Amino acid sequence: MQRFAGLTVLITGATGGFGRRAAERFAEEGANLVLSDLDDARLKTFAEALPAQTATLSGDVSDERLHKELVKLAVSRFGRLDVAVNNAGVAQTYVKLHQVPVAEARRIIDIDLVGVFLAMKYQLHQMEKQHAADARRAAIVNLSSIAGTAGASNLSVYSAAKHGVIGLTRSAALEYATKGVRVNAVCPSFARTDMAMDFLKMSPDGPEAAEAKLVRGVPMKRLADVDEVIEAILFAADPRNSFMTGQALGVDGGIGAM
Repeated sequence: MQRFAGLTVLITGATGGFGRRAAERFAEEGANLVLSDLDDARLKTFAEALPAQTATLSGDVSDERLHKELVKLAVSRFGRLDVAVNNAGVAQTYVKLHQVPVAEARRIIDIDLVGVFLAMKYQLHQMEKQHAADARRAAIVNLSSIAGTAGASNLSVYSAAKHGVIGLTRSAALEYATKGVRVNAVCPSFARTDMAMDFLKMSPDGPEAAEAKLVRGVPMKRLADVDEVIEAILFAADPRNSFMTGQALGVDGGIGAM
């Protein structure tokens, strides 16, 4: 049986990295999809190719209006919102804290942290209303990072934003624990996304040497495959996983165990 048959799933950052594969997997599992990303043409092309009913709305996740309209779209098109995957985010330049431009720092905070706050602001309100009406449960999955669970050298602002995502996740989980909404975070280390591969290609030592250096501190001695992270997202969102909330799930090859 399809785990998400007939449920409405909202995904931000839906055309790149984890978002794209998450949309594909939720579609395979029977979900109706509300998808968002910056590039409208790319978003619509991707949505049309999915084996699911879809609705799309492009925009910047740091814009409050986008999140309000996404929830309205889910309700108008599919009648409700059951799962939200707040995935959209950006990385920072790999430099020491004092070298990070102020404009870049503010942009990272606006997208990676404020964007998640704005998303949950409207998602939680809708999900709480639904639960009051029919007692059905809902789930939010926020994409944090292993950099959100400990300090990350040369990624100070990104790490701070991702720490904030975990704080929002845990606080919302407590506030809505009796309101039918579970809220969890998934915290991957580096995975084989396009963004990570581009990052490795920019290394002056070459991508292979850069990857070897990157995984040196990973007990499994490798990068994650995208599908390994997506499995954690699906697990966190699964309606049968009904007693887990407020958790930061590490998908990190063992880093969190050290």
